[in-house]
Amino acid sequence: MTVTVRNLTKRYGATLAIDDVSLEIRSGEIHALLGHNGAGKSTLIRCLGGGTAPSSGAIDIDGEPIQRYDPRESISRGIAVIYQHLSLIEGLSVADNLFLGQEITRAGVALDKREQHRRTRAALARVGSIAAPDTLVRDLSIGQRQLVEIAKALQRDAKLLVLDEPTAALSVAEADRLGELILDLRHQGMAILYVTHLLGEVAKLADQVTVLRNGRTVFHAPWSPAADKQRLVSVISDGAGPAHRRSRPSADVGPRFELVDVASPGLTPVSVTIAAGEVVALYGLMGAGRSRLLNTLFGRLERSGGDMRVDGQSVRIVSPASALAHGVALVPGDRQKEGLFASLPAIENTLIASMSKTSRVGMRNVQRERSVFDAIGELLSLRPHAPSLPAGRFSGGNQQKILLARWVNALSGIRVLLLDDPTQGVDVGARHEIYRVIAELAERQGLAVLVATNEPEEVMELAHRCLVMVKGRIVDEIDVAATSTDELLRAIHPDAATAA
Repeated sequence: MTVTVRNLTKRYGATLAIDDVSLEIRSGEIHALLGHNGAGKSTLIRCLGGGTAPSSGAIDIDGEPIQRYDPRESISRGIAVIYQHLSLIEGLSVADNLFLGQEITRAGVALDKREQHRRTRAALARVGSIAAPDTLVRDLSIGQRQLVEIAKALQRDAKLLVLDEPTAALSVAEADRLGELILDLRHQGMAILYVTHLLGEVAKLADQVTVLRNGRTVFHAPWSPAADKQRLVSVISDGAGPAHRRSRPSADVGPRFELVDVASPGLTPVSVTIAAGEVVALYGLMGAGRSRLLNTLFGRLERSGGDMRVDGQSVRIVSPASALAHGVALVPGDRQKEGLFASLPAIENTLIASMSKTSRVGMRNVQRERSVFDAIGELLSLRPHAPSLPAGRFSGGNQQKILLARWVNALSGIRVLLLDDPTQGVDVGARHEIYRVIAELAERQGLAVLVATNEPEEVMELAHRCLVMVKGRIVDEIDVAATSTDELLRAIHPDAATAA
C-alpha cells in the first residue's frame, strides 16, 4: 500500500492550517512526522482519518484518490488513526471495543460473543497484549489501552497505521515494547506514519522523516546517520537566535511564590522562587512530569514533601479549593474537559469563581457582573465581546482568554497563576495574543506565573526564565534572554549533539 499526499491545503477562514503539503507513506516503512504544536500535523492526520476535508489537493491510495473524506471511508480504505487521546470506550469490554459497529452475529440476529472473543484473543496476541477479551477498558493501563487500539486497527485490516504521539503517556518499558511492536508491524508490511516530538524515537524507528513548520513542509529525507538529530533540531526551530525579552523584575521585588523541596510520587523534589511579575517556563517533552507538578501545586495530586510559600507565608494546599483560598489558580491543559463550561454564557464562565463577591445579600448583581466582565474583556481583547454567548461558540484562543479571565479578574484574589500548555489547539495569531495577555497580567497585577510547555518558541516569547524538566526532574535553569530555540531543543534532547 502506498498513500500519497499531494499538495494538500486546509484553510480555516484566513488561516492556513496546512499549505501545499506533499509526502508519501509506503508499505514496510515508518515515516516520522515532526514539528511543533501548530505546525499542521494534527490537521494532516485528521485529513488522513477522514475527519477533515482539505480545501485543495488530494490523498491517493495506491494511485486512486479519496473521493469522500469521512472516517468510515478512511477505515474502509485501510487507514487507521490512533490519536494521542485514545478513542476507546472505557465502560465497554476489550472485545466490545474491537467490534463496535462491526459486531459478529449468528443468523444476522444473535450476537456471537464466542467468535468475537476468539478473534479478539488472536488480535491481542498479535500485538503482545496481556488483556482479556472481557476486561473493561477502564481497568487497563495506558500502555495496554494503546495496544488494544492497535489490535482494533489490525482486526479491521488496516494497511496504514497513523500513530499520534503514541508514547507520550507511557513508561520507558511500555514505550520500548511499543517500539518493538511497531518495528515488527513494519516487517510485516504495514505502512506507518509516526508523529512524535522525540528525536530518539526517530533515530530508532524511522525510515523517512518529514518536518512541518507553519503548515508547510520544510524538510524531507530518508533517515540515515547523515540526517542527524542536531540537523533536525535546527530545521524544526528554524535556527532562531536569542530572544528580545522584556526585562525581568528588579532584584528588590520580593518573592511571590516559593517551592522548597516540593515532592510528589514520580517527581524529584523541586525548589524554585518566582518573583511578582515574573513568568517562568516549566519546559519539557510530554511525559516529563510538567502537568504532574502543576497539579501537585494546585492540590489535585498529593504532595509527599516540601514547603510552598505565597508572599513569604507557608501555605498548606491539599485540594483545589485550598489552593484558590491561598491565591493559587490553575488553567488546565484540556480546557474542554477540565475548565470550560461550554454551554454557559461567557460572563458566567468568567465570574463563576467570584460571583459571591459581586452579589448583594445573596442575590446576583447583574449590573456589577457586567461591569467586571466588560473590564476584563477589554483587558484581554475578548472577541466577540458578547457576555451572553455560550463559551463553546468562541474560538479556541478566545475560550482560553475566558479561562484566564476567570482567575485574573479584579475580584479573584489570585497571586499565583499556573498554566498548563496554554496555547494547546490555538491558532498562530491567537497564540501571540495570549502571550501578550499573560505578560501584561503578570506585570500589571504582579502575578507569579509558572507555565508548562513543550514548545521552545513559547518559552522564548513568554518567559523570563526556563526550568528544563526531564523524566520528573528539573535538570537545568536557563536565562531565556541569553538562549535560542536551538539550545532549548538540545536541552530536552541531550543526545542531539551527536549523530544517531
